[in-house]
Amino acid sequence: MQMGFGLWQQQTQKLILTQELRQAIAILQLSSFELSQYLQQEMAENPVMEWEEAAGAEGWGEFDAWLRESGPDPGLLRSMRESYREPPADVAARSENLEDHLMVQLSDLRLSPLEKRVLRYVIGNIDERGYVSMSSAEMAAQLGVEEALVERCRRRLHGLEPLGIGALDLRECLNIQARERYPDEPGLKDLIDHHLQDVAEGRQSRIAQALQIDLQEVQRLSDLLKTLDPKPGRMFFGDQVRFVIPDVTIERVGGDYVVMVHDRLTPHLHINPIYRRIASTQGADREAKSYLSKKIQSAMWLIRSLEQRRQTILRVTEAIVELQRDFFDRGLEYLRPMTLRQVAERVGVHESTVSRATTGKYAQTPRGVLELKYFFSSGVQTRGGEGASAESIKAKIRKWIQEEDRSDPLSDQRLADLLQQEGIRISRRTVAKYREELRIASSAQRRRHGS
Repeated sequence: MQMGFGLWQQQTQKLILTQELRQAIAILQLSSFELSQYLQQEMAENPVMEWEEAAGAEGWGEFDAWLRESGPDPGLLRSMRESYREPPADVAARSENLEDHLMVQLSDLRLSPLEKRVLRYVIGNIDERGYVSMSSAEMAAQLGVEEALVERCRRRLHGLEPLGIGALDLRECLNIQARERYPDEPGLKDLIDHHLQDVAEGRQSRIAQALQIDLQEVQRLSDLLKTLDPKPGRMFFGDQVRFVIPDVTIERVGGDYVVMVHDRLTPHLHINPIYRRIASTQGADREAKSYLSKKIQSAMWLIRSLEQRRQTILRVTEAIVELQRDFFDRGLEYLRPMTLRQVAERVGVHESTVSRATTGKYAQTPRGVLELKYFFSSGVQTRGGEGASAESIKAKIRKWIQEEDRSDPLSDQRLADLLQQEGIRISRRTVAKYREELRIASSAQRRRHGS
């Protein structure tokens, strides 16, 4: 066999995450309040953008002209005009269980029953910071499985939202986020691995000498580090009530449902016409024109990212309404199990896009203010093969217990039998779990004896 050297061409496909694409992804996963803060920061850094308190007919003329010059999609301007609607004032308190939040994201993965059991145990050992409080060896000993299996399952959590969840310590938590958000910044990993204390104490000269970089680069890396969350789990713990404003409204109109997207806290952005004229004026200072052109292009990318966010949330919500039509028509007992993949296939996007579009987003519906993640409920098999969601089963359990004879309350086994009669295959143990999640006492504790 002969071997030799040579040159040849090979064509490959590679996804390049441009700065604009990263911006669009980041904007999609922001809530309305977070988006408002982000846009205010962007406006402070880009002088060509202006904030309109209200959108009206005035101001659209010049914006329309600029959109035509920049060559947008034909329906972009029309859809942007339609997006300016006054949302309702209703608010809802946010309360979400960390286990459910993570298991919804894992629902589309092919996991064995053993892997699911290990993952639930790992998630159950996540503390308020978002870190796993036990080592993989300790968890393996408790579960009676191999340490490698526990470690493999724990690392599956690293790709889920919020980023950094399931880490063992601060350094691993920050590295997980840095790999995802700043994959082209190797210096950031060095900063996390060896110089966190130096950053905290402001010893930039020491960092610069150790990493052989200048002070300006140290400051830039430190600024990137400060955008990472050292405690990604804190949003799911604590008794503090936070209020949210719905991102979408779902209204019943005749025999159908209409979805409307709104951003009460989001400023209405447009390009300052004075700067636009300077950028297009013949004979103007070349350096100034170049600077303004870059800022105008950046502003247009931002405006288009906002429209893309609106369209994605709209399409995802419409798909949810179609898949959960029985719930909207008939109530909680008819909520069906639904996965990210089902919605993604209907919309024509990746599951991660659906996850970003629904995380932290709320809908004003005829059934109340609900988080979009609420509709992605796990479930159990029914006799007809369609499945019933956990929330719909809980609704049945709550209803039966409310109507029971308190002198002879329904036991968990009798509740399981009632569900079996309706074609829902469920064990007494699962019924007990759902009852406890509803904070309903056992039948013995509910029993009331006659006087």
